[in-house]
Amino acid sequence: MRKEWNEGKQIMIGKMGRKVAAGIAFCMACIAAIPVFPQGNGSVSYVYAEEISGNSVTYQEHVSDRYITDDDRADADADMLYYMQSLEVRYKLDQRVMENLHKLFDSAVYYIANTEMSVTDLWSYVSQTKGNMESTAIANVSMTTSEFLQVGDNWETPTVSYGQQVSIVLPVVNFGTEELNDLIIEPATSTLVTEWPFEPDMTNYLQTEPYIPGNQTKDAAMANRREFTFNFTTRSDVMSGYYPLKFKIWYTKAGIRCEEPAELTVYVKTVGKPGSGIIGGSGQEASGSKPRIVVTGFETNPSQVFAGDTFTLTIHVQNTAKDTAVTNVLFDMQAAQEGEDKTNTYSAFLPTSGASSVYMDKISADTTADIKIEMTAKADLAQKPYVLDVNMKYDAGTMFDLTDTASVSIPIYQESRFDTSIPEVVPADITVGSQSNVMCSIYNTGKTTLYNVQVKFHADSIEEASAFVGNLQSGATGNVDVMLTGAAATMDDGTITMDISYEDDAGNVTSTEKTITLFVSEEFYDDAMMDGMMPEDMMMEEEGGSKTGLVVGIIVTVVVLAAAALIVFMQIRKKKKAAKALADELSELEEDLKSETDDNAVNAGNTENADSDQGSQGGTDN
Repeated sequence: MRKEWNEGKQIMIGKMGRKVAAGIAFCMACIAAIPVFPQGNGSVSYVYAEEISGNSVTYQEHVSDRYITDDDRADADADMLYYMQSLEVRYKLDQRVMENLHKLFDSAVYYIANTEMSVTDLWSYVSQTKGNMESTAIANVSMTTSEFLQVGDNWETPTVSYGQQVSIVLPVVNFGTEELNDLIIEPATSTLVTEWPFEPDMTNYLQTEPYIPGNQTKDAAMANRREFTFNFTTRSDVMSGYYPLKFKIWYTKAGIRCEEPAELTVYVKTVGKPGSGIIGGSGQEASGSKPRIVVTGFETNPSQVFAGDTFTLTIHVQNTAKDTAVTNVLFDMQAAQEGEDKTNTYSAFLPTSGASSVYMDKISADTTADIKIEMTAKADLAQKPYVLDVNMKYDAGTMFDLTDTASVSIPIYQESRFDTSIPEVVPADITVGSQSNVMCSIYNTGKTTLYNVQVKFHADSIEEASAFVGNLQSGATGNVDVMLTGAAATMDDGTITMDISYEDDAGNVTSTEKTITLFVSEEFYDDAMMDGMMPEDMMMEEEGGSKTGLVVGIIVTVVVLAAAALIVFMQIRKKKKAAKALADELSELEEDLKSETDDNAVNAGNTENADSDQGSQGGTDN
């Protein structure tokens, strides 16, 4: 089989060379002479192609039930080769795409060389292969039909006057190398004077053309152009200027019908009645200055809009034209789209009525007007300004569907909220000059940032102190850790004011007060220590004096020194857990000392009573 394939390929190449060199130049010229025989029900139709050799003319069947010969195979291979080469030239294909086309071509040649089939099946397979080649080529390039289907160079822009009848001749040129069949040409008419200069007096302007041959050169394309004549009547109210005339063209190429028509555009110069206005090249610019509607300002009620609020938006607009009123004014408000991804987006503002449009019948020249609409801000909006686009569509005199766009920026606010943990005050009782550690946390529970958060402590019994926390993002936590110093003995219930303040985006300060409890007492000194007496001096007192005072003084001194040592220790550590543990130990120590002091006091009292009784008895005995 491989040997036969190689021999067949060599035969094919030889025949292709001969046929391509000798006859391919005549094929394009002979296509127009191909007779097509009608096909009746149940009959077989035949299509013949001319092949000129010397002075004789032979006909080759493309549709037949007979089995194909090597000549048929060579003709099919040559046809596919020429088509592949035309794709390369037309689309300027790169090496990778050409390799794919060669694979399709080699596969088709191999299949034809080793398959017995009828002539009809052969050319059906060739058509299918050419379609596959076309798909492979256009899948890698961006090319519209208008790039090879264009208006001829002989087009001249006609000039027409209002009410005049005119014939528009449209030359259509196929600059592609492939033949286009079954063409349908239709102008894109309109009933608007701003879009179409002619009377729409016909319901159908369709024209058809059987085919336009493909061409290798520009001169050949111009020689093979097709011209289509359309008869129109110019409108009586036509404006002066240039109107675009658009024509849509449907076609079939390589047996495949186009999905979208090609569009060709030419221009016609029109002369309208005096005062009819001047149309621009785009069909939308009118004579004189175009009236414009501008937004001069807006208001909201309430003036400060929070997320989740319903508010009334009042927009101030003005018609800037000095001598032209605008009519049929339609305002359409569209809020910016919000959301984290494309599948979860929504408008920042929603109209409560469900409609975002407001209609106004007329705005006189150089006049202001107000439009109002009630809207609701989404509850989860972040605190920032949001853009609302105001799209305007209106008419002015002979100008229709004029448009303008403006934008307003509406600030949206979020309620700032925070919470604090229960402040811990260790120790809760101090003396004048000593310190207590206060610790707590501040939580930002709102959806806006708290800026420059700080906490100040003030009361008559302490020295004023403060702690700077800084900025707290939404959901963030800040910690407060400050030492309070006793300044005077507490004369009230021990309340200390904790003032928490922060700023918003605009720098406005908000303050909130909370309270803690801290008792401050005077420093206790023993009378003996106040007099500068040392324990040795106290030991030199009379033996009959009471020793209880000395014991109590020593105990109190120890207590004071121990308390001072604990406070110093806590001041150094300043850790929440250590402070709490030390506070518990101090509390237990104070209770023990208090109990011991009470017991000593009772014992001392009993001793004094006993001494007193003995003295009384001695006096009596004497």
